[in-house]
Amino acid sequence: MVQSNGVKECINLSNTILIVGSTILALFMATMMNIIRTKVARKPTSAKRIILPPLMMSTGALMFIFPEFRVEWIQIIEAFFVGVLFSVLLIKFTKFEKKDNEIYLVPSRLFIIILFGLLIIRLMIKIIIGSTISFGETSGIFFLLALGMMISWRTAMLIKYNKLKKQLKMDVSSS
Repeated sequence: MVQSNGVKECINLSNTILIVGSTILALFMATMMNIIRTKVARKPTSAKRIILPPLMMSTGALMFIFPEFRVEWIQIIEAFFVGVLFSVLLIKFTKFEKKDNEIYLVPSRLFIIILFGLLIIRLMIKIIIGSTISFGETSGIFFLLALGMMISWRTAMLIKYNKLKKQLKMDVSSS
């Protein structure tokens, strides 16, 4: 099927609008996440608070019911592992502390810089990829990237939390 230049321009414009709109939404969500994270750091954390975000996020995989979001298996694997790679800095700079027989997440300014830096890198890649594949496929790929990042980061957080919790129990029992 041959498309006229007008149709191609219309498709490119709608892809650009979708990419810009989703970028603005991603920046808004990252900002809200940082605000929520700062408030949460004032309260003791728990395994439930660590596990729930990736579980809630995983419901987004329902997007793959629709054909326009589906991607090839190799893209699934690549996107997930790029997400795991991106999580390394988040894992490194996520710290917990014991305070009053409770475990708290330590807020870090560097964490916010890393999070927005990763977001900017993701957005640049999204713009590059978005110009070669459909918006739906781009969305699917970046959902998988974010899920890989979230699962690996939160798994590492849970491991750190459980070690600290075990240490806290030993400290309390030895007192």
